[in-house]
Amino acid sequence: MRLFWHRRDPRLRDNAGLAAAARADSESVLPVYVYDSDLFGAIGERQQAFWMHAVRELKEAYRERESDLIVRAGDPGDIIPALAEEYDIDGVHCNQHYRPGRQSRRERVASELDKSGIAFDVRTDHVLVDPGRLDASYPNHSQFHNDWEDVPKRSAYDSPPAETLVDITDSKTVPVPTVEIDLPPSGYEAARDRLDRFCDRGIYDYNDTRDDLAQAAEKPTTAVSRMSPYLSGGMIGIREVWDAASSVYEAVHGNERRNADKYRYELSWREQNYHLLYYNPDLAVSNYKSIPNEIQWRDDDEAFKSWALGQTGYPLVDAGMRQLNREGYIHNRPRQVVASFLTKHLLVDWRRGARYFTKQLIDHDYASNHGSWQWIASTGTDSVDVRIFDPVSQLSKYDDGANFVREYVPELSDTPTEKIIEWPTLSPGDRAQFAPEYPDPIVGRNEGYERAQQTFEKALGKR
Repeated sequence: MRLFWHRRDPRLRDNAGLAAAARADSESVLPVYVYDSDLFGAIGERQQAFWMHAVRELKEAYRERESDLIVRAGDPGDIIPALAEEYDIDGVHCNQHYRPGRQSRRERVASELDKSGIAFDVRTDHVLVDPGRLDASYPNHSQFHNDWEDVPKRSAYDSPPAETLVDITDSKTVPVPTVEIDLPPSGYEAARDRLDRFCDRGIYDYNDTRDDLAQAAEKPTTAVSRMSPYLSGGMIGIREVWDAASSVYEAVHGNERRNADKYRYELSWREQNYHLLYYNPDLAVSNYKSIPNEIQWRDDDEAFKSWALGQTGYPLVDAGMRQLNREGYIHNRPRQVVASFLTKHLLVDWRRGARYFTKQLIDHDYASNHGSWQWIASTGTDSVDVRIFDPVSQLSKYDDGANFVREYVPELSDTPTEKIIEWPTLSPGDRAQFAPEYPDPIVGRNEGYERAQQTFEKALGKR
């Protein structure tokens, strides 16, 4: 009998470790999930609730196949070896995960199993390319992408046949926290439905419209894929997503082919962030880039609070933060803008922003969250020394009708579009006239930009 330890992979299809367990024993695979409260303490309750709904969906999927998911709570280092002994397990299988906390738990399980002489098989599952197959570092994303693209990508694994699963029942399930927002449907079926809808419509003009915030406000379920919550929770396999996008890419031509390929290219950013974490396990706490002098971050609690609440007086920043707080999700364009505003215009340490995102996001991904925050903060892999997003010009370019802003900042709903775009540069009298309930900017547009430029140039030894 083989034991498969579900971790951040609550699905049957395209599950590398589960498929390996089924191949190793065609008649007896025991699926197990360990609820580790200590590990879940590192993520927000929103995401925890979203994930636990997926685990419950997984349990039902096993029951439909006349099996069940064994659920236990505690330390996997104690529980997995104990179950292996109880069920006379010949081998334990699981998938590789790269967050340090998950790594340490896997290592303890491996050590305990080794004492009992039980084989332990770990598979690459959460990424298309095992990070160990690539060089340890790259100067930019383009060079990473070139090497990554050259590695063959295997197709999705099939679900294990029902007859490979142990005929067993288990009454235990996982707790689901109560959260203050509406969560999207969770689990594999919801993820596959979301992917199908995107591949039926949105992918054909993805590159042309992915930054169009007006479309994102009007058609939030088709303008971008919205697959990030499902990928971050492992509810759908990355190979299955890659196969679906590649099928569209191979079937179309011209501009539609370019759009589909852009979506596949964007998946390589996620892969690079896992590559960074693989070689830099302290990615969440230490600057990736070696900087000659210490960055003089500002310890400004009031500014941080205004940013977190979407009360900065910068319409695109506030719209992005309010979307985050309302939905547990933020569109990629304002996601970049709000992160840049915090780390550059306000000069607040990127780690503080990353922690807030961890708490609020349902699509929080340990590698992508911290890798992206470092890129934005100019402490990561960006080839530009100091990149600063101007929230005024970003609004003018990507939400020129202020549709996205009006969706999330109702105080500006009756304000003329040109006044919304130029809000941080308007006179106090104009701001009081057009939207008296909306705050004045907490930092001047030019002041924030110039202060950030000077601070980072000093840190880089250029002043």
